[in-house]
Amino acid sequence: MVQITFVQPNGSRKTIEASEGASVMETAVSHGVDGIFAECGGAMMCATCHCYVDEAWSDKTGARTEGEEIMLECAAADLRETSRLSCQIRLTGALDGLVVHLPDEQA
Repeated sequence: MVQITFVQPNGSRKTIEASEGASVMETAVSHGVDGIFAECGGAMMCATCHCYVDEAWSDKTGARTEGEEIMLECAAADLRETSRLSCQIRLTGALDGLVVHLPDEQA
């Protein structure tokens, strides 16, 4: 199991135990995390699972793909260096303790 902490725009936090191999988006949706809509179900066809990876973790989650870059241009919230589509971050033991911040809007 891998722990992920989701930080809401107001600073409130929710820490969840997740399965290795699941995406950050799948974990958020299955645990009712507010702020991840995932309208396309993880097909990388929208940007409603946009998140900001905490700077301490950004190197460990890997680089954005070209397709992810294109979809992030459609994100409702401001993009940052650490912006990612949460559907594209697969959980591994190396991501145990991951912290992601949620934007103040998705759609």
